Amino acid sequence: MAPRTDPVELARDLIRCRSVTPDDSGAMDVVETALSTLGFECHRLTLGEAGDPPIENLYARLGTEGPNLCFAGHTDVVPPGDEADWTHPPFAAEIHDGILYGRGAVDMKGAVASFIAAVGRMATSLAGPDGRWTPSGFSLSLLITGDEEGPAFNGTRRVLEWLADRGERIDACVVGEPTNATRIGDTMKIGRRGSMSGFLSVEGAQAHAAYARSEDNAVHRMIALLHALTAAPIDEATDHFDPTSLQVVTVDVGNPTVNVVPPRAAATINTRFNDRHTSASLQALICEKLDAVDRDYAIRWHVSGENFLTEPGVFTELVASSVADATGSRPAYSTSGGSSDARFIRHHCPVVEFGLNNATIHKTNEQTPVADLEALTAVYQALITRVARGEPLV
Repeated sequence: MAPRTDPVELARDLIRCRSVTPDDSGAMDVVETALSTLGFECHRLTLGEAGDPPIENLYARLGTEGPNLCFAGHTDVVPPGDEADWTHPPFAAEIHDGILYGRGAVDMKGAVASFIAAVGRMATSLAGPDGRWTPSGFSLSLLITGDEEGPAFNGTRRVLEWLADRGERIDACVVGEPTNATRIGDTMKIGRRGSMSGFLSVEGAQAHAAYARSEDNAVHRMIALLHALTAAPIDEATDHFDPTSLQVVTVDVGNPTVNVVPPRAAATINTRFNDRHTSASLQALICEKLDAVDRDYAIRWHVSGENFLTEPGVFTELVASSVADATGSRPAYSTSGGSSDARFIRHHCPVVEFGLNNATIHKTNEQTPVADLEALTAVYQALITRVARGEPLV
């Protein structure tokens, strides 16, 4: 079988797999077949505790020498919603007027396909007598998970633990998340704000609305608490991070009547916090603001990830220069957006994110120009070429 060098057709094969988390639907088979053809040593890792749905993961490596440049990505996708709302079926991978439509086209099957195609093009141009190419003086690897859009319990984090147990090292990593705002080459992520949710509840006293006291109304108490959190900004921007965001995402009372004061109220807040805080210090600050209003509340926390930054240096310059080589545009460094699996990888090595345009991620009619897939493939090939020439990773 010949190496896969066309990112568009490979992306279409992946999109046609209905791999809504936690289902794989054959997506990892597509990736493994393409990488095996290129000579990668592939390890399929089906992970999940008792009672969890099994998650398909793949770690593949080409070469045995260090340093090891890793590409990380995911083949799982979010649900398409009402498929009748799509102009083109979400899993048909149709191309119209130079645009590829489908769930995962951007987030992020397109990037997975582009990196594999980039390696395929290197292999095609540099193949030895056996028809294969093996890196000299470095290795390439891919860490692909089926659990990025879901709980992320049995995906990248556990594959990294498996690698550590094997004594295998990743020296630098590019995550193929969609980072660009308007065109390929405008933005590269060098970190992310932390992500944390707080589940707040207060108790009141049920009463007839005509006779209730304001201080016993759980809704009134909740409004006061939420006002204390939202009346003023948490902080200001730092050198690499936007200001911390605190958003109220739900307020739940469950009151079906108009003349009864509810006995309890609940709300959920979500914060994306910069490097002025850790999750622990921000929890303390939020509780301080709440305590100033009313100490009779309960709150529990879920931390999705701490903020992190890959300091501008050798690796960020290497990736940014590769983007400029391929696109003529040097990307701006950014830490905006939500969370990604880079939050796990950053504990092991320097990590940056660079992929397609993020305008349609998680939306109806997710799409990417086929020209962008070609451009992204060129970026990844430029990066591999620089490393093959001996430029340092870190």
